[in-house]
Parts: sequence; C-alpha cells; structure tokens
Amino acid sequence: MDIFTLLLALGVGAAFFVVLRRLAVLEQELRRVESLVVRLGERESRFVAPASADAPDAADAVPSAEPEAPPPPPARAIAAAARPAAQMAPAPRAMRAPPSVNLESLIGGRLPIWIGGAALVLAGFFLVRYSIESGLLGPGTRTMLAALFGAALIGASEAARRFPATAEDPRVAQVLAGAGIASLYGTLYMAAALYHLISPLTAFVAVVIVTATAMGLALRHGPPTAVMALIGGFAAPLVAGFDAAGIGPLLVYLGLFIAALFGLAIHRGWGWLALAASVAGFGWVNFLIAALPGRGGDLSAVGAFTMLLAVCASAALPATGTHNRWLRLAPLVAGFVQLLALAPSLEFGALAWSFYLVLAAAALFLSWRQSLYLPAALAALGFLLVLETLALIQPERSATPLAAAVASVLFAVSGHLLASRGRSWAVLALGGTAGPLLVAHACAPALLAPEAWGMLELLAAAACAHLAWRVRSEVGDPTLTAASLVTALLVALGLAQFLPGAWLALPLALVLLGLAGWARVARAPALFALPALPYVAALIAAALPLAELAKLIATSLAGDPLPYLAIPALRDLFPALALPTAALLGIMPDPRQLGRARRLIGSLAIGVGILLVYVLAKQILTITTPEHFASLGFVERALLSQACLASGWYLLRSGRFMSLGRVLFGLGLFRIAWFDLLLLNPAIVPQGVGAVPLLNAAVVHAVTAALWLWTVARIPAHRVGGALLTVVALLVTVRQATHGDMLTGPVGTLENGGYSAALLGLALFWLWRGITAGVYDLRIAGLALLTLVTFKVFLVDAAALDGMLRILSFLALGVVLIGISWAYSRFLARPATPASDAEAAVDG
Repeated sequence: MDIFTLLLALGVGAAFFVVLRRLAVLEQELRRVESLVVRLGERESRFVAPASADAPDAADAVPSAEPEAPPPPPARAIAAAARPAAQMAPAPRAMRAPPSVNLESLIGGRLPIWIGGAALVLAGFFLVRYSIESGLLGPGTRTMLAALFGAALIGASEAARRFPATAEDPRVAQVLAGAGIASLYGTLYMAAALYHLISPLTAFVAVVIVTATAMGLALRHGPPTAVMALIGGFAAPLVAGFDAAGIGPLLVYLGLFIAALFGLAIHRGWGWLALAASVAGFGWVNFLIAALPGRGGDLSAVGAFTMLLAVCASAALPATGTHNRWLRLAPLVAGFVQLLALAPSLEFGALAWSFYLVLAAAALFLSWRQSLYLPAALAALGFLLVLETLALIQPERSATPLAAAVASVLFAVSGHLLASRGRSWAVLALGGTAGPLLVAHACAPALLAPEAWGMLELLAAAACAHLAWRVRSEVGDPTLTAASLVTALLVALGLAQFLPGAWLALPLALVLLGLAGWARVARAPALFALPALPYVAALIAAALPLAELAKLIATSLAGDPLPYLAIPALRDLFPALALPTAALLGIMPDPRQLGRARRLIGSLAIGVGILLVYVLAKQILTITTPEHFASLGFVERALLSQACLASGWYLLRSGRFMSLGRVLFGLGLFRIAWFDLLLLNPAIVPQGVGAVPLLNAAVVHAVTAALWLWTVARIPAHRVGGALLTVVALLVTVRQATHGDMLTGPVGTLENGGYSAALLGLALFWLWRGITAGVYDLRIAGLALLTLVTFKVFLVDAAALDGMLRILSFLALGVVLIGISWAYSRFLARPATPASDAEAAVDG
C-alpha cells in the first residue's frame, strides 16, 4: 500500500497545483476583460447623455476626434424634448465586481472540491483495507469492488459533465475522473503486486488500457486528469515488474506512451506536459542504466530509446508553444549526457557511437532550421571530445577512430558551410576541424605515423586558414582571432611531426613570424597580440634549458669565478631558445606587434637574448681553471661590461629602442658595481689587469665607463655616475702605477699621497671647468671632492708624515686652498649672466 499511497499523493498534489495555476491565470484574464467592458460603457454613456442647463457647453466637452452623431429626426426630437432629462439618460448597467483571489475564495471555493476528490479515493482505499483487516471479503472480491469503485467514479465524471447543476463547474467532473483513474491504478497494484491474481503481462496490458483511458479523459477534462495519466503511465511498469516481459517491450511501451503524451501536449498546448514526459522518460533511462549492468543487448536498446526521446522531445516542446530557449534545449543536452553515461556500458562500440552521431546530426539539423538550438550543437561538440577522450584511453578502440573522423566531418562541414550565419557556426567549424584530431593525436599517437599526423594537421590548418581568410575584413570579429590561433596551433603541430624533438622551436618560430605577417595583412588589432603565444610556448618547451640558465645566473651572481662550468650544452640550448627569440626580436621594430603584452614579452625576449649572447661570449676564452681566471678573468668581465655599455649607449644616443638601451646600459653599470667593485674586486681577488701604466685593462675599463656616462648624460644620475667612475679611474690609475699587473697588496705612503694629489687635481679641474663653462654640477662636484681631499689630508695623510714632510704638506695645502678661495670668491662676485642664472636655477 505504500507505493499506492505515494502515487496517490503525488497525483493529487500535482493536479491541485496545475489547476490552481490555470484558474488564477483565467481569473486574471476575466478581470481584464470586465474592466475593459466597464470603460467602454462609461465612454458610451458620456456620448449618449444630452446637454443640460448646468452644462451649456457640453458639446464642447465632446472630443473633437470623435465623429458627430447625425441629428435625430423631428418627431424623435420633439418626443425627446417632452421627456425629462432624467428619463433621457440611459439606465446604468449593473456591473458585477470581478472576483478577487483571496484567502476566502481559496479556502471556500477551491480547496474543498479537490480535497473531496482525494477523500473519495481514500474512502475506497480505506474501505478495501477495512475489508482486509476484518476478513469480510476475499482478495478477488476486494479487487473487483475496487475496480467497480474506480469505474463508478469515471462514470460519475461523465454524468457531471452532462448534469445541468454541475455542468457549469468543470472541476466536479475533473475531480471525479482523476479519482477514478487513481482508483483503477490502485486496483491493478493490488491485483498484481499484493494478491498475484493476474500475471505480470496481464497487469501490464491492463495498465496500458487504464493509461489510454486516462489520456482520453484528459482531452475532455483537462490538466488534472492528464497529470494522473502521466503518473500512472510511467509507474505502470513498476506494478507488473519492469523486466517481466523483457526490456524491449518495456521500451516500446514507454516510447508509445511518451509519444501519446507529446501528441496530447501539442493538441492542447500544454508545454508542461511535454516537459514532464521528457523528464520522466530520462528518469526511466537512468533507472535502466543502473538496473541493467553488464547487459549489453538491453543497454543498446536503452541507447536507441534515449536518442529517439531526445530528438522527439526537442521537436515536441516548440510545437506546444514553449518559448523558453533553455527548456527547448534541455532534451538534447540531456540526451548527450545520457549517451555519455551509457557509452562505457556499451564498451564505446560502434552502436554507442551511432547513437551519438545520430543525435549530433539531429542537433545540427535543428540548429540549421532554427538558431535557437545552436547551444545544443555546441554542447554536442563538447560531449564528442569527452566521449572520444574516454574511448581512446580504452585498450579496445576499434570503432572510435572511424567514428571520431565521421563526427569531425559532420561538425566541420556544417560549420564551414554555415559560418557566415554567425560566430556559433564558426566555433563549430573550428572545433569540428581541430578538436577531434587534436584529441586523437594526444590520446592515441600510435594510431598513425608522425608524418600522417602531420599531413592531417596541415590539412586541418588549411581549412581553418580558409575560414580566417573569409572573415579577414571583420577586424573586430573574434572569429578572425580564433581561426588564426587554431590555424597557428595546427601548423606548429603539423610541422613538428617532420622534425626531431629537439627542433620544436623551429615550427614555433615560423608560426610566430607567420602570425606577425598575417596581423599586418589583416590589420586587426587583436591579431597583433597572437605572436606572443608561440613564443611563450617555446619558453615552456625549453623549461629545462631555461632552468639551467637560471642556475648559471645564480652561480655567477654569487661570485663564482668559474661560471663557464655551469653553462648548459649548446646543442640543447640554442635550438630551443635562439630561433624563437630571434624571430620575436625581429618583429619588434613594428610597434603594433604583441599588443598590450609588448612590454612583458619583449622584456622576456631581451632577457633571453642577453643570456644567449652571454653564453656565446663565455665560449671565447673558456675560463675553466683558477689560474686561467687569475690571468684573464678581469679582461673577460671588462669586455662583457663594455659591450653592454657601448650597445646601450648607442641605442640611447640614437633614440631607437630606448627601453632596450636602458636595460643594456644599466646591466653594464650593474656588472661594474657588483662584480668589479664588490665581489671580484681585483684589489682583493688576484686578477691580472696588465703591467703598462694607463694602458691596462683596469684603467681603460674605468675611464671608458666614465666616458659612456659623461657623454650620454640624459639625467642627473648619469652625471653623478660619471663623476664617481672618474674618481674610480684615478684611484685605479694610482693603484696600478704602484702595484703593476696584480692590484692586491697593502697601501704604501707613496700610493696614499698619489691618491690625494690625483683627487686634488681632479677637484681643481672640475672647479675650473665649472667656472669657465658655467656648469653648476661641475662646480658643486669640485667643491665636494675638494672637501673630501682636505679631510683626507688632515686626518689620514698628516698622521703618516713626520718632520719637514708634514710641514711642507700643510704649507702646500694651505697655499692651494687660499688660492682656490680667492679665485672662487672673484667668480662669485661677478655679475651673473641671464644664461648662467637660468642654468643655476634649473640645476639647483
């Protein structure tokens, strides 16, 4: 009895909800019609009423847009004048207020009748139960009485439709018919499941007859009876045992029943009924998939039923007047999901693929007829890729390659032919052309030889390139960008099949150049960003060489004197990085290339290029031993730094590639500060610089670096750096003159005095040049350096001298300082020229 009670409650609840909703809509429409009738009556009375003494200008009140009524004949006019005005006015019509939906009408007018119907069903149920518990009647008699009770309720519903007292309220007949159908379903449940009075096949046939009767009554009585037929029809196989007569007859019954429900829904315009039938049908599919594991033959029939259900539901829902696009798409998507769940049970065989391909073809056909179904076609393409992936990872995949090829042709051909209709068709074209091929290549590369994969991918690339060429004039269309990108991907993979694995960067470099050229031809802004993608792919493919380069840089920055030993093998490094980096740097002169990613990707390419040049430069001297480093380490480092400074200086002076120029120039200065002055200072770490005074590596290196800074001089920091490097050059000159090739060793008295003399001379030169040329920065630098030299002489040099040397040093310093003060005071006393004032104001 539990199943019967559940079915009864569901049926009554669903019928109650549907009828309430339909009645509410009907009452709203009636209320609108009655209000419209009231307004029309008021307008008519305003035109019929005559003018009175109180309204002498009543004629003026009549809107000019209304046509004037013809004058009455004389006799009627006289009779009308003899009657008082009150009798002239038409009697107002009594309008009944439209019924309102409130708690009173709901409880008093709607609920009782449906509760009464449920009470009738429960009365029969409890009557049978009472007879069972009391032992008054046998099983056969009880079943017969229950059947007679249901038939009597159905007969009473027909009588209620004809009896004058109840004919005006169709709900009475609806309640009686619904209660009768529910009683008959309960009777069959008792006869088959409880008492086993009839065989399962007989019970199934009887349920079909009851369901057909219910659908016939639904045409006469409306939605409540249709709901009862829906519930009973789908629950009928459970009464007799769903596999009692086999899965084939069950599916035939379900198919015929759902078709009948679709027909009823189309005839009456009940979209909810078609949707409910579809949901129940897919519910049965899920139930059978779970209940029939390992039964391939039965599951094949379930797959065919799923395919037909999805197609028929997609055709039936629009015919019922359903306008919600997602509801109309739902059956197709649900069908693909069910077939995807069913495919493993069918071992991804030809039958499973045939179901999918037929349903995919139906989705494409519906999309061709009406664009509303395009999302379902896109979903079909997505499910194709998932199904293909799952099938190709199986050990047995005999039918999958051919099925994937057919599906690819199906989507690709339809997509390319209809690509002019919109973006969704273009997506189908690109996805159908590239998707199945790429999935097959990734999941089962052993299916074909590499050359065969390459030819197929190049052919697919040609199809996608043709689509890109067709839409090249639509510069803002994402289809152009997508087609170009898919073409590039297929070309890169296709060319890679004909090359060794170490040369993967070659097709990526070719694709990069091709995308850059295509962007210049099409002149679409979005295309200029695409060359960044193959370069990023090349960097990802070269992850191991890049990791080794990063290790090399870390070793070098840590102060390792022999970084050459950490350089990766050139045969692994350059094929992977040099070609794409050179290609990217080659397109950089066009400022449109790389789009918004220009700064980021350009910086990466410049960084990789500098690393490659560094690796090549390290191959010249190949410093591999400490002895080799002591003799040539400083020379090699100075040459590398000078190369960075010179190239950066040239770019900054020429005004081209300013960002690259700043990077190179800054890198050269960083190398001098980090390596030459801090980590590997030749005054601390033994390194040969040359034995010739002035013309040695240390002096030339420092002087040249200072000259680069003084001559570029674009910002104050450049001038400050030039001044500091000039001081370093003088110190290095004195150090080398006193120590020779190796700069290590203690500072002697002569060397210390040489530092003071050289710095004092430089300070005097800067003061003289600043005064004569009117350069404010040089004057300040000279004064600052002079102050430092003075403190050095008093605090350091004087402490190391005795006797006459100390006296002479202080005497010379005093004379020099007095002379400098006298000359500088005369300079300050001069009247300033406008130019010098302006310069001082700017520099200050």
